[in-house]
Amino acid sequence: MKILKEIQLQLKGNKKLTLLLKYATGLILFGVLLVVVLFSLVYFEVFGKLPNKEELTSIINEEASLIYSSDEVIIGKLFAENRTNVRLEQIPNHLKEALIATEDKRFYSHNGYDGQSYARVFFRSILLQDASGGGGSTITQQLIKNLYGRQYHGFLSMPINKIKELIIASRMEKLYSKDEILLLYLNSVPFGENNFGVESAANRFFNKSVSELHIEESAVLVGMLKANTYYNPRLNPENAKKRRNTVLQLMNSEAYLSNKVTDSLQKLPITLNYKNLDVNATAGYFTYQMKKKAVEIVKKINDSTNTSYNLETDGLKIHTTLNYDIQKIAEKSAKEQLIIKQQQLDKELASNRLKNRWLKKQQFTEDDKQNRTIQLFDWDSTKTITGNKIDSLWYYDKMLNASVLITNPKNGAVISWVGGNNFNTLPFDMVLSHRQIASAFKPFLYATALENGISPCDYFENEEKTYPEYDNWKPKNADHSSTPDKKVAMWYALIKSMNIPSVNLYFKLEKEWLIDTCEKLLFPEITDDTPSIALGTLDLSLFEATRAYGAFTNNGEMNDLYMISKITDKEGNIIYESEAQKAKRVFTKESAQTLTTILQQAVEQGTGASIRNRYKIKNPLASKTGTAQDYTNAWFMAYTPNIVLGTWVGTSKNDVHFTSGNGSGSSLALPIVANILKEIENTPELKEKYLSSFDIPEKISSSIDCPPYREKGIKGFFNRLFGKKKGE
Repeated sequence: MKILKEIQLQLKGNKKLTLLLKYATGLILFGVLLVVVLFSLVYFEVFGKLPNKEELTSIINEEASLIYSSDEVIIGKLFAENRTNVRLEQIPNHLKEALIATEDKRFYSHNGYDGQSYARVFFRSILLQDASGGGGSTITQQLIKNLYGRQYHGFLSMPINKIKELIIASRMEKLYSKDEILLLYLNSVPFGENNFGVESAANRFFNKSVSELHIEESAVLVGMLKANTYYNPRLNPENAKKRRNTVLQLMNSEAYLSNKVTDSLQKLPITLNYKNLDVNATAGYFTYQMKKKAVEIVKKINDSTNTSYNLETDGLKIHTTLNYDIQKIAEKSAKEQLIIKQQQLDKELASNRLKNRWLKKQQFTEDDKQNRTIQLFDWDSTKTITGNKIDSLWYYDKMLNASVLITNPKNGAVISWVGGNNFNTLPFDMVLSHRQIASAFKPFLYATALENGISPCDYFENEEKTYPEYDNWKPKNADHSSTPDKKVAMWYALIKSMNIPSVNLYFKLEKEWLIDTCEKLLFPEITDDTPSIALGTLDLSLFEATRAYGAFTNNGEMNDLYMISKITDKEGNIIYESEAQKAKRVFTKESAQTLTTILQQAVEQGTGASIRNRYKIKNPLASKTGTAQDYTNAWFMAYTPNIVLGTWVGTSKNDVHFTSGNGSGSSLALPIVANILKEIENTPELKEKYLSSFDIPEKISSSIDCPPYREKGIKGFFNRLFGKKKGE
């Protein structure tokens, strides 16, 4: 009886097992059928078109266009995706080995998909829920995902996209060699921070080309592929180091590295040389303006040659006129001067209670007065404060800004362009902003006089006078001096920037003469008919002023300014090259040289003398300062035969400003140019290129050989008669 019962129990158990096996088999067959059906639907493009052979063989990764300085430094990029493609021979073996060991160790043996990886994913990742089991995508499949993305198909999105990638990957493996697939992958893979391709990543994190990477650096970049942000070596250095060491260990497991090398590399710290042209952009203002010019140029090329070049995708090389070394010098000089002067302005504002007067002019809501966390621009980093909108507005309204423009007067090339304090946080370009030009305008008035027969040794009244016809206007010299008993020589009035003689000179000229000069210099239209124009009430941009000063040192001819010297395609073929432009005659050669002779004296004994006395600049130089009314705008313009340097300093709206001589052109703007010139003088290559002596004939140099003052009346007559010397 016992034996019968045991047999019956076994039969019942076998029936349950058999039934279970039937259900399992049926489920597996159903699953296989479902996969086959789903595969067939994807294959026959029910869920969207698959790329054909022609499309796969014509894959061209979009590539950023690079912007080069004249000394071959990359200063910017133009891109839809920040990518710079590299050739196969540029990729070091250790980078390929790190990638294969980490992402697809059977890369060279499979046909685009890896059955073993699928099995591992199914059993470890799906059945056993082991997150460390890894993914099943090969490098080829990851490439497909990078190139074509993934589409949404509801709850079937994942299997459909995986099947698509499998099919496309197997097709691609028939068309490309393994190394070609590696190259496509490395040129397209994302590294975060809107950065695509290993060349861009190498430049971003290590400031070097991919061919220069060390083994441990390659491991850092490959490690980032698992999670761009989490393993970003700048944002999360500890995570990045652990991941790098994992990659190195995987390379060791695949026999790419010995135990000794692996151990030594894992002990190394991660040393970055981070360079983000988007955030820390040297010449950010320049590249922004240059891009607008490049767009125009490329459009003309496409229209005239029936081509379709794209600045953001075609990897063009844009070679500019900017000198990287001088650009860095200019930015540094402006920054150092503004930090010093901002402290002086803040002290002055605290003592004269200007903030209270400023507050009365503003209109704020109650919400503006609510405190919150605010990020503000600071020279070294963005600083965070607890304050309200009023605090933020006051901070920026009282902030000093500087712009610097340096050009080559012989051809109009822009050598340096500093549009403000920081392009990313303060993008408004002060080089193009129109501000009251002040006394920096006077050389144009005096050059007009020279053009129309007035001599530098002609004398003008220097006595204060009221003009009833102009609302009792009474111009004064900046130092409030006057010489009722003496007249002043024209050359001396200019180097000392005297207002009273300048107004008298204006009245001696025909107004149309000055208007004609301004039109030739491409200045804004003069609509003000008051004589205050002689003192610089016209609003000019630094761009317009610097271009115009170029005519003085270029023998009276003015070149328009340009930024792009040539553009090549990614193979290096020239598609655009700037042509030598025809300079525009504004002044006669004699007038320009005479004006330059006078402005050289402004450096020796006039308003620009501190450039010699304090800053010890030795090179021959001509210059002119400018200080607008109430110290709202400070200017300094200087030039040699080969370079024109212009700078403006002020606040963004002119509502807040110095109320003392600290805000004058000689105090606020001149030091920026002086420090730039000092650096150029101390750099032999730059000195030889940009600093040289003026070649002015003795006849013109001696044209200002007359006393600065001439006494009126009988005494003056006898002094002239008996030859009173210059300077007495």
